[in-house]
Amino acid sequence: MVSKRPASRTAPVARIVAAARAARVRLVRFLYTDNGGITRGKATHVESLAQRMADGIGLTVAMQAMNMLDHLTPVEGMGPVGEIRLVPDPATFTVLPYAPHSAAMTTDMLALDGTPWGACPRAFLKRQIAACAAEGFGVQAAFECEFSLATREADGSYRPLDESLCFSTVGMTSAAHVIDDIVAALEAQGLQVEQYYPELGHGQQELSIRHADALAAADRQVYYRETVRNVAWRHGLHASLAPKPFPEGAGNGGHIHFSLWDRSGRRALMHDPRDRYGVSPLGYHFIAGVLHHLPALLALTCATYNSYRRLQPHFWASAYTAWGPDNREAAVRIPSAFRSDRAGSTNAELKACDPAANPYLALGGLLAAGLDGVKRRLAPGEATLEDPGNYSAKERAARGIRRYPETLKDALDQLERDPVLVDALGPLLARSFLAVKRAEWAAFSKESVDFEVRHHFGKF
Repeated sequence: MVSKRPASRTAPVARIVAAARAARVRLVRFLYTDNGGITRGKATHVESLAQRMADGIGLTVAMQAMNMLDHLTPVEGMGPVGEIRLVPDPATFTVLPYAPHSAAMTTDMLALDGTPWGACPRAFLKRQIAACAAEGFGVQAAFECEFSLATREADGSYRPLDESLCFSTVGMTSAAHVIDDIVAALEAQGLQVEQYYPELGHGQQELSIRHADALAAADRQVYYRETVRNVAWRHGLHASLAPKPFPEGAGNGGHIHFSLWDRSGRRALMHDPRDRYGVSPLGYHFIAGVLHHLPALLALTCATYNSYRRLQPHFWASAYTAWGPDNREAAVRIPSAFRSDRAGSTNAELKACDPAANPYLALGGLLAAGLDGVKRRLAPGEATLEDPGNYSAKERAARGIRRYPETLKDALDQLERDPVLVDALGPLLARSFLAVKRAEWAAFSKESVDFEVRHHFGKF
């Protein structure tokens, strides 16, 4: 297969232009993901690609104050005056197999002087990657996503593709044509598929891709979401990655699997063969930081009004700040390592994340929280070996297990009171994110469930 993704992040502009011309690309999309979690962008014609890669494409500063309802939130400095540039990362160049004569790159938001703009989510993730590197380790990650396939009825409602059972071969067959095309499209973009199966919900699918370094993992999540939705659309189907597309059905998770490595990415740092669960002290410190900050971190990883319908006890989505080996009701699960490579396969899974999150904010927040645990040498406490929802409130308190915030508003309040995460985000990104998400909470809290589902189903 001819690679559509240059190996070097400093790949020359000429190479990208030549690749675009060879693939008969006419338009190249410059993609960014905003504070509302929506992937947006602008496109340049291939004739102007070289200049646009150097200079970027102009974008009003107001777009980082736009919420998922396209309402402009009042944020100081994000009005009609002012512009930034969308400057693409050449390493993310991808010919889009689902859009004729089109390619895409993910972008950084730069100020007019060429420095990272304070409200750029991708720059936030880059800062956290650098902060971890300064402490001697790197993070590899993957988003493990579920999505729902549906048709749209004449009245505007959505109907699941099928009513098959979890892991059912009936479900595999009913979705086979669209899943095959999704897999082919991911492969064409250099995204290695790991596993696929029909999930618990009607019409629900789970399809995972291989892990990568943290920045590439977030970029891949952008392309994953775009690919799933667009390929389904070409089959006359709607694919929703909303956290709870059907209020009475199963929710869609976007669990983050993460592991710690040396800065070269070759030596695993999360594994300790002497430990009962195979986790190193560094791994435990990182996990402890995630658990400590999780009530605030949820605002970044479960960032929509709809997210909190999913985070309920006994729903296998996690609802408490617990951790445990292969515990699918815990916030952080330690999956069983593979016998063929125990060190390399040792990782942790954050259950409390969904596919509607901005992947740069979700991963950046995860790194900031984990890094704080490493710096302070925090301990996660005893492993939870059963559903924490089965404990009494007194037992949970004794174990240091807390219930999650139960609404987006509560999570945003926790975030605003968390100095580690707020400082990591930086003043402009923190202020604009909180404003956008509070505006979304205010809007949806006044509307019906049908209004909520309709807007989340179609936008994620």
